[in-house]
Amino acid sequence: MRPSFGAKPTKDGVSFRLWAPGARRVDLLLERRHAMQRRQDGWYVAEIAGLSAGSEYKFRIDDEIDVPDPASAFQGEDVFGPSEVIDHDAFVWQARDWRGRPWEETVLIETHVGTFTPQGTYRAMIDKLDHLVETGITALELMPLADFAGRRGWGYDGVLWYAPDSAYGRPEDLKALIDEAHRRGLMVFLDVVYNHFGPEGNYLGRYAPTFFTDAHTPWGSAIDYRVSQVRAFAVENALSWLTDYRFDGLRLDAANHIMAFPGEQSMLQDLSVAAGELAKATGRHIHLVLENGDNRASLLDAAQEPPNGKYRGQWNDDYHHVWHVMLTGEHSGYYGDYQTPRMDLARALASGFVYQGEISEFWGKKPRGEPSGELPPSTFVNFLQNHDQIGNRPLGDRLESLASPKQIEAALAVTLLAPMVPMLFQGEEWGSKAPFPFFCDFQGELADAVRKGRKQEYAWAYEKYGDEVPDPLDPATLQSAVLDWISRTPEEDERLTLVRELLALRRKEIMPRLKGAKFGDAEAGDTGLLTAHWRMGDGATLRLIANLSDDDVAYSDSDAGTPIWGGKAGERLPPWSVVWRLGG
Repeated sequence: MRPSFGAKPTKDGVSFRLWAPGARRVDLLLERRHAMQRRQDGWYVAEIAGLSAGSEYKFRIDDEIDVPDPASAFQGEDVFGPSEVIDHDAFVWQARDWRGRPWEETVLIETHVGTFTPQGTYRAMIDKLDHLVETGITALELMPLADFAGRRGWGYDGVLWYAPDSAYGRPEDLKALIDEAHRRGLMVFLDVVYNHFGPEGNYLGRYAPTFFTDAHTPWGSAIDYRVSQVRAFAVENALSWLTDYRFDGLRLDAANHIMAFPGEQSMLQDLSVAAGELAKATGRHIHLVLENGDNRASLLDAAQEPPNGKYRGQWNDDYHHVWHVMLTGEHSGYYGDYQTPRMDLARALASGFVYQGEISEFWGKKPRGEPSGELPPSTFVNFLQNHDQIGNRPLGDRLESLASPKQIEAALAVTLLAPMVPMLFQGEEWGSKAPFPFFCDFQGELADAVRKGRKQEYAWAYEKYGDEVPDPLDPATLQSAVLDWISRTPEEDERLTLVRELLALRRKEIMPRLKGAKFGDAEAGDTGLLTAHWRMGDGATLRLIANLSDDDVAYSDSDAGTPIWGGKAGERLPPWSVVWRLGG
């Protein structure tokens, strides 16, 4: 299928297409002005002979405003500058035989390109890939890259979805990173945002007002996926990342804020079907993951291969929240929904979500979620930290600053060996204390509005910490989040050793048994004792015995299975100890 949007090199030149149903006239601006032909349904087209990749252009709307291509492949001068024609076929891939890895082999690490290395570039990340492989990571996940205004940001305010942000390098640099990852056996995932556009640099409302509905998300106008061209814009964008850049998977941000309408097949389903067709045509493993606060189990099926309307997995916020409450004692905001964290953890281990239709106080005192226990355990991406759960704290402080090493190590021993897909956040593998506060690079009134909004949202923090609360507009705020790869302490080296040992055990004992695994049962007692078991794909039973408390607890050892981690559980379990067994 030929992509509908953007500038595409042809045999004789370059073809340009813009969907602008609200425009009376559109001109293509190159070295000179070219009137574009209006076709049906609001399309404007131009074929320019003799033009080559590397050419820069803009569109002039109604002789009033010059705008970049909404499907621009690259913006060397940021979102307000000209778009550049990119020939994706010109890149010479080295890992030509790469077809990806099965979902059951996934161990994710979430990263932000701008803070992962001191250089903050795609190319600089290549030097750290061997570290990820040696650690036992199998999948590198990048926070959103769609071009956003300014040089600093988390990426969730992207406005040009097809253009990897120039702050980190050029398209060929991103491809080189992915190619080198594939040469090392690493999958690469990308976080994409299809629920809104950022507040600065988005001109779609001027010439394609039907792109949006009257409804609003927490971040701006909702996108109207009832319009076929709008739906195609998102689906083709997903396919562009998967084909032009060869990403192995996508994580869709806040899917519960993607508008769906009764009687309409959802854009999410269309995207999954399209990705599945690509997987079948190419023989690749392609993995689609949701972030969805609605806990809709009906959207998920880790076993569907290739995707055909469903999603491989979901970030399990419930799992994070119960651990956070247990380790920190915090109960504000959404943490207030997890008053019995050990019991809630047992529910997450036994059937996926904590909220499977129960009333959630935080979510408007209404039912949240759907039953999830019939899904494969590998449907759930479990984590102790991610960008949101660190960065949405006023100081951006990590779990390392809030809980003891013994507590965190116990949580890691549970998370990294359970039959769900584990995810770490950059530097978590060695217990980095580098904060990850919110940062951006807006100007003028928008910058002032961001500062004002943060001070309103975190008024208590500004009252308590004053100037210690980082200014999101200050370049030093980003710099504070940059990982220190050189000055690791002996304690951090010990943590890295622990994580590597856990992931080596996962690779040996858990991964080969994940396909076909099923949920079992889990119990949590008032003493802190937690037990759980799962039936693995080869018929073996995986068992967990853990003491998640500060005191010894009594335990009657049944000798069921062979210990694979933590030794033999005796009559009493020490504080924050974890034992894993595998057997019949």
